[in-house]
Amino acid sequence: MKSHGYAAHNATSSLTPFQFERREPGPHDVVVEITYSGICHSDIHQARNEWKNSKYPMVPGHEIVGNVTAVGGAVTKFKTGDTAAVGVIVDSCRECENCKADAQQYCLKGAVETYNSRDYEGNPTYGGYSNNIVVDERYVHTVSSKLNPAAVAPLLCAGITTYSPLRHWKVGKNSKVGVVGLGGLGHMGLKFAHSFGAHVVQFTTSENKIADAKKLGADEVVVTKDADAVAKHAGSLDFILDCVSAPHDVNAYLNLLRLNGTLCLVGLPEVPVSVAPFSVVGNRRSLAGSGIGGMRETQEMLDYCAEHNIVSDIELTSIDKLDEAYERVIKSDVKYRFVIDMATLPKS
Repeated sequence: MKSHGYAAHNATSSLTPFQFERREPGPHDVVVEITYSGICHSDIHQARNEWKNSKYPMVPGHEIVGNVTAVGGAVTKFKTGDTAAVGVIVDSCRECENCKADAQQYCLKGAVETYNSRDYEGNPTYGGYSNNIVVDERYVHTVSSKLNPAAVAPLLCAGITTYSPLRHWKVGKNSKVGVVGLGGLGHMGLKFAHSFGAHVVQFTTSENKIADAKKLGADEVVVTKDADAVAKHAGSLDFILDCVSAPHDVNAYLNLLRLNGTLCLVGLPEVPVSVAPFSVVGNRRSLAGSGIGGMRETQEMLDYCAEHNIVSDIELTSIDKLDEAYERVIKSDVKYRFVIDMATLPKS
């Protein structure tokens, strides 16, 4: 199947038009014409080889929403014309204990990622900065017509990445929760934690985000440049969701946890995190991490968002402005997620 999109060809180049082929759809496959593709900070890390695992040419994009244009003969979940979504993974072994537990993102064989990966036949995968994608229906999600499809796109990564740990650690009405960082991930973590009934303390480096944080549901906002304001929360938080993708000191936040509290990393800085032993020994604190969600939980999240009218706050951009969008993401100059309008992708 002839396809085209925008690709990075090395760690320093701009993304440029790229022609490639996708597999012909099989009996269980869904073909999705992509209408919107979110820009995740992970796209930038990988396009620029900041995680030292990049394969080129690379077509980024794992926050995908579009319209179904064809289905295989064995497909039962979708029909032509449906709105569908694809997230961070497009396959897994389906046989290991994690896959059988609907935690396909932790597949013991290694899940097949939507881009910068290889499928089990050894073929490279290409992501959502493109006109179409072919995916087994088990890794495609339904999208409610109640929601703006452009604002749904970031839910496929930023949404599920924050929803999953909040659910896993049972954040709810009796929880006092900290959210670190108010960007693409952080604003979704704030929305979900607030929706689940928690008392939410938003931590941000930017004074100009105080009003936004309160509007999005924060009960308290702490500007982290004020050490005294941060220290007032020492030993008081049940759970902290750390959404920051830039290098930062996690020890300052670990010290805010109460007895048996957990700090969960979902942001992915390109340098290792340094942890002082006393930061976790005190109050028997835990430092944890979480990656996206399984297929069942991702659909659960999308259904929850439809029921509670939750979507990402987005800024639409065009495919020819990727360089500008990437630089603005790095500067935290977007409220709060860029989404590419794929109608701006040239036809060939």
